[in-house]
Amino acid sequence: MQTLWMGVRPGPGLTRVLVQDGPVPILKARLPEAPQHPRALETLAEGIALWYGRPLYGALGVAAEDALCVSPRWHATVDSLTRTPLVTIDLVIGPPRPPRAGAGLAGLGDFADVRQLPLWEPQP
Repeated sequence: MQTLWMGVRPGPGLTRVLVQDGPVPILKARLPEAPQHPRALETLAEGIALWYGRPLYGALGVAAEDALCVSPRWHATVDSLTRTPLVTIDLVIGPPRPPRAGAGLAGLGDFADVRQLPLWEPQP
């Protein structure tokens, strides 16, 4: 059973989310800057995993370790992250790598910096 992948990239005005089934994008969204509830990110991931009946790995990517400290709602979200048999979400810290060309993600922007988060998939 293939694990779904979800990349989340918070930004100053919005948060971008990309969910993929292998190389195929299945969900792409632009959401408000920060979640209103600490469990919103985990609940979103769990809902997608339940919809597909498969586990989901998520990467919450920030450019610097202190980047989330400016938003108490993101700080609460990171503090409440748990691992379940169905959903794992890891905090990924580091600058985006250069975008890859041609990933077939037309519509809401290229999501290049979110697409790169699969580099931090969990180790078996």
